[in-house]
Amino acid sequence: MNKTYRTDIDGLRAIAIIPVILFHLGYLSNGYLGVDIFFVISGYLITGLVYNEVEENKFSVLKFYERRVRRIIPLVLFTTSIAFILGLIFMLPDDLENLCQSVFASNFSANNLLMKITSADYWAVKNDYKPLMHTWSLGIEEQFYLLYPVIFFFLKGDKKKFILPLLIILTILSLTAFFSSANISSKFYLLQYRFFELSIGGICAIYFSKRNPFNTSKSHYILYFLLIALVFLLFFNSISSNDIKVLTTTILTAGILVIGGLHFENNSLYRALISNRVFTGIGKISFSLYMWHQIVFAFSRYFLVNEITLNYAIALSIIVVVLSIITYFTIENPFRNRNKIKTKPLLIIVSFSFLIITSASLYVYMVGGIIKNVPELGINKSNRPSQLNFFSSQSNINIQYNEDIRALDKPFSDNKQGIGIKSDKVKVLVLGNSFGRDVANVLLESSFKDTIEVRYSDLASKSDDELKSRISDADFIFFGSNYPNKELIAKYNIDMNKVWIVGTKDFGNSNGIHYNRKIENYSNYRTEMKTGVLEENLKLKKEWDKRYIDLINLVADSEGKVLVFSPDGKFLSQDTVHFTKFGAMFFARLLNSKFKEIMKLT
Repeated sequence: MNKTYRTDIDGLRAIAIIPVILFHLGYLSNGYLGVDIFFVISGYLITGLVYNEVEENKFSVLKFYERRVRRIIPLVLFTTSIAFILGLIFMLPDDLENLCQSVFASNFSANNLLMKITSADYWAVKNDYKPLMHTWSLGIEEQFYLLYPVIFFFLKGDKKKFILPLLIILTILSLTAFFSSANISSKFYLLQYRFFELSIGGICAIYFSKRNPFNTSKSHYILYFLLIALVFLLFFNSISSNDIKVLTTTILTAGILVIGGLHFENNSLYRALISNRVFTGIGKISFSLYMWHQIVFAFSRYFLVNEITLNYAIALSIIVVVLSIITYFTIENPFRNRNKIKTKPLLIIVSFSFLIITSASLYVYMVGGIIKNVPELGINKSNRPSQLNFFSSQSNINIQYNEDIRALDKPFSDNKQGIGIKSDKVKVLVLGNSFGRDVANVLLESSFKDTIEVRYSDLASKSDDELKSRISDADFIFFGSNYPNKELIAKYNIDMNKVWIVGTKDFGNSNGIHYNRKIENYSNYRTEMKTGVLEENLKLKKEWDKRYIDLINLVADSEGKVLVFSPDGKFLSQDTVHFTKFGAMFFARLLNSKFKEIMKLT
């Protein structure tokens, strides 16, 4: 294999990182495919290096891991530390807690698993406000690096002839899993579905190291075509299927790596296109660019600007480049150089840094991000709950107000299997998930709470008979906005005279921008809702007509902007979609007359 340093691969890295940055700025819908280019490059380079060592009987698993530690871990620890410190300064508890989860997961090379659990939709708006959401791809690469050398360890010496066939078999299995699975988030975040991208690069590195059928006088034309096709794929939305996009990106990148090896030294046009000083410079700092860009963009969105306009995009990109150049020369290069930092100091520095930042982030996560007073949420750190978070979806400090409603998931008081406890209270059944629990909280914060008996069900955990019994006993049934449908009502034969739909709600993209501003008049302060919310509200209103309780109309102005705070400066929502206690109290006052009219309360 040609061991000459390939400047064209640096250029290919630039072609990968630029679209990724543009994607996270919101300017290039296909830009995320740059990550797939990085996967193929990584597989190609790592396999080529390791396979050469196996052939020369020099391969060492420990040295392989040391190289990966030198290449990746110091920069990851430094950038996650910076994100953590910025989070301590600027973030609200719920957001800080989520960030600390990501710091912890990123440091353990597992943020892809965390994203799979917490943010299945990679394209969701909320991810724009997550400073470490992009480290999911590092999780995949590092998990690959953890497992990959095992193949070479067991198949060295005379067994090395089995390496290529095994990689081909594993690639076929991964491709089969990728195209047969219907789980989009799993296919995006998990190694088994991404393995083929890395291994195809590896197969090319081994197979074409001693043979190259493209070594003809005309092959440079194929190279130009592949390069143009890759750029076209990244910058134009010409393919609708994401699976086909990923596979096409993988094949085009692999082709460029193979044929580019024949021309990067002597083809002036190819060198001008991909090995020019700008592209190779960007390629050299691409890892730093990758680690910094989302941190800068997410925090800018969180406390600086509502929208990253073109001028802001240019300014923020310059900041990213400057930071990347600094860390390239002060962190990346020194730690990769064994002459500058020996193995023992490397391990001491990395281990100590890992312990400090990982422990600190775990602590802040466990206390729910409550490390300072936040009057806007009624939070006082001296009175924070004694419970600790520990990776549980239902015992999280910041959602406890909503989760407490689950205690109402029981029969009405005069229907306890033969125990005849009669009640004069109006029986109100709330159906739905977390939005249903919001409705229950509004009812429980109302002025008439002592005259009603509220029960709750999420439907999924109840048998049909149990649910039918509660529906039959209820005087009124309120659905959370994202739960109701005519088929469900028909299935349980629910009397439509009992049914009311409590509308959808939204309080913008992030509370961070409001928290970090000086606001003088909370009663007039409003924000734009997420894209599509108004349309969804109108659709539901049209579908349910007089049975629909429109929440947005209660807090929106003529431009469709909604209130963010109660008049006394308390957040109506902690995460822009669910009520705080103050939000439930505020809407209870707004809906007091409406609910009394519905339930004929005096």
